[in-house]
Amino acid sequence: MSTSVTVANLPLTLLGGIEPHADLLPQPNPGQRLFKIMQVEHLIQSIASSYLHFNRVNAYAGFPSADANDGVELPMDKPANQAASFEKAPDYTLSDYYAQSRARTYACCFSLENSEYIWKNYALGSEMGQIGIEFDLDKLRHHLNGTLSGPAALLYNGVSCHQIFAINYGEVTYVDSTTYRRNETRSANPIEYAYLKDRIYSNERELRVSLSAPGMGRFLLSDGNEIEFPPHLQLSFDYRQAIADGTIVQFLASGSTDWTALSEALEQLGIRTIMRDELRSGPDVG
Repeated sequence: MSTSVTVANLPLTLLGGIEPHADLLPQPNPGQRLFKIMQVEHLIQSIASSYLHFNRVNAYAGFPSADANDGVELPMDKPANQAASFEKAPDYTLSDYYAQSRARTYACCFSLENSEYIWKNYALGSEMGQIGIEFDLDKLRHHLNGTLSGPAALLYNGVSCHQIFAINYGEVTYVDSTTYRRNETRSANPIEYAYLKDRIYSNERELRVSLSAPGMGRFLLSDGNEIEFPPHLQLSFDYRQAIADGTIVQFLASGSTDWTALSEALEQLGIRTIMRDELRSGPDVG
């Protein structure tokens, strides 16, 4: 049985944070637009269940452009991190801490550009084709921060738990991972590794939204069982409201898009049918 984890609006105390590491992450300009490419069926499912999909950063796999080293400490940082341990836990190194933090960090990825690259590399292999979504980042930020502010909770296999995730936003920095060091002058915050990628991925022009739980300690349910962090997480997101208020600016077309299936599904979900002439096409990728 798969583990179901959803972050939703529920009346429990907030333990996570709203952009606590914003000063550590490269921030986009106000008014930035974001682009996300999805399989049509995944969009329909996301609208029907009202969520944004997040992947655990150490669990990317299964598609050609997946980065198996996403969020990992840099090779040049590792010797110093392995040599540093904690006073009250001498066998627990900084490398161990970074690995555990990575296993508790999730990302929802967007691109800063509606580029040919993202259409050619993401959401492939669907019988219903691709669909692009253009977001207004400022409004998206407002939506997501609102979800995690005030009354919010973590649903873990149907059990309501305290909300333990911090949400952050930032542009990914692309470096030569074989030579770049982050810890020359100070130890890195674990969140910094989640926003560093090798420069071979620089065509992604990625901005990511991250949800990260503290890397120290254990999280226990009231029955004493420990929370396990699954490969995927769903954050509540109302697509209907986002369409109505301009958070979703527009949908973007692909030559592969199954318009009949998409229109019928949206109509069944109570969203006015979107016709072909109401969508802007993505890059000419065939």
